[in-house]
Amino acid sequence: MRLRNSGREAEKIEPQMAPMIDVVFQLLIFFMLTLNIVEPEGDFNVNMPITDSSAPSDDMPKFPDIKVRLVANEDGSLNTIRLGQVNLGNGPNVFAGLNHEILKIIGKPGNPITKDMEVELEADYNLHYEYTLKAISACTGRLDSSGKHIIRYIEKIKFAPPVGGSKVGS
Repeated sequence: MRLRNSGREAEKIEPQMAPMIDVVFQLLIFFMLTLNIVEPEGDFNVNMPITDSSAPSDDMPKFPDIKVRLVANEDGSLNTIRLGQVNLGNGPNVFAGLNHEILKIIGKPGNPITKDMEVELEADYNLHYEYTLKAISACTGRLDSSGKHIIRYIEKIKFAPPVGGSKVGS
């Protein structure tokens, strides 16, 4: 068999890229849609207590619940702060006084028992938010003497429903 050579140069045949890219994208979409993500079964990281949990432990002192109540005036300004049953007033240093009273309750900053303690903050409905933020700051800690580091007292703060809210449509 004889090949004809008509004097033309052999044309270089290049594969077409567009159909190959289409096939690659179709395969990618197929694998993405059929991927089945399985969560590991039975991998529960639960730390159970070693001792009987029904028996009270006497070695750890029990701290009382800390309840802070912010009472507002009619215009939304702060009327008074109550820590439990103690009235702290509303002067310019009332938040420093709240911080000092919290420190007296917990004993010393960084106490490991305070990790489980919570402060319940209850504020009147019409109280300006700045007073709530100052109360949160006073309960959680203070700055050290250099003013660069925070000394933590209590990490957990929960909010009680607002008191004295107006009804909608009244």
